[in-house]
Amino acid sequence: MTPSTPLGGEQPLARRRSLVAALATLAAVACILLVVVVLPAARSDPYTRQTLELTGSATDGGRLFRLNCAGCHGLAAQGLVGPDLHGVERRKNDRQLIQQVVSGRTPPMPSFQPEPQAMADLLAFLHSLP
Repeated sequence: MTPSTPLGGEQPLARRRSLVAALATLAAVACILLVVVVLPAARSDPYTRQTLELTGSATDGGRLFRLNCAGCHGLAAQGLVGPDLHGVERRKNDRQLIQQVVSGRTPPMPSFQPEPQAMADLLAFLHSLP
């Protein structure tokens, strides 16, 4: 820029910087809202919360598993059509496991929504796998 160039030539650059700053601020606010509002709402799902408050029985969970899950995951949870479930609690936390079972997110897995006690039993069974 030469000394004879009017200061008005800097306005488009200043506007772009202001727009970038505004967009960055908006993105930061959106991220904060996600963390403060959306994630706690997901954690307050009544079914998940109720299930996690219960103590499960690995024996009862094993029966439930053999009736509903073994066809795809194998009688010993070794994996067939569905994945091997040994050590699944190291790959997914209990909330994620509940959501996987309830939603059936990963086709061809169907969705199930057993009673909270049955889901707690299934979690206990999954935790008992070596």
